[in-house]
Amino acid sequence: MTITIRPETQQDHQAVESILLSAFPTDAESKVVNAIRENGNAVISLVAVLDEKVIGHILFSPVTTHPPTPEKGLGLAPVAVDPVHQSQGVGSKLIRAGLQICIALQYDYAVVLGSPNYYMRFGFQKANSFGLQNEYGVDAEFMVIKFKSLPGSGLVKFSDEFSLFSV
Repeated sequence: MTITIRPETQQDHQAVESILLSAFPTDAESKVVNAIRENGNAVISLVAVLDEKVIGHILFSPVTTHPPTPEKGLGLAPVAVDPVHQSQGVGSKLIRAGLQICIALQYDYAVVLGSPNYYMRFGFQKANSFGLQNEYGVDAEFMVIKFKSLPGSGLVKFSDEFSLFSV
């Protein structure tokens, strides 16, 4: 099974939407991804391809800190894999490729909201250990990975599109 990770193209949008709708219990993630694309806030958008078929997707969009800091960060959300191909390393390949691009684009850090057991293996750490909070009021599930530097402290907010829909 040879999986290729490449940048998402407009021709991939329908396949990505199908994956998002099948991987999550509601259409909120699909709506968020569409809004992020429409607003030009998709900094990194990758797909996983197997036999010329898109089977996974990952998106990184800008985050802000309050109070503002000079560090540049991205939020990883969402990552989705077609249920038929889950638990086969596709999500891990997408995450690793996305994090490498974050570094290449010289971002300072990335944040994610998700399972600590899953994301800590990629180098994410509990964000509140660094004085970073989130707008969703979660603790262990809000994690950060440092590439160059982190904001000293404060509230990290995902892009505005996330507040448009219930996720």
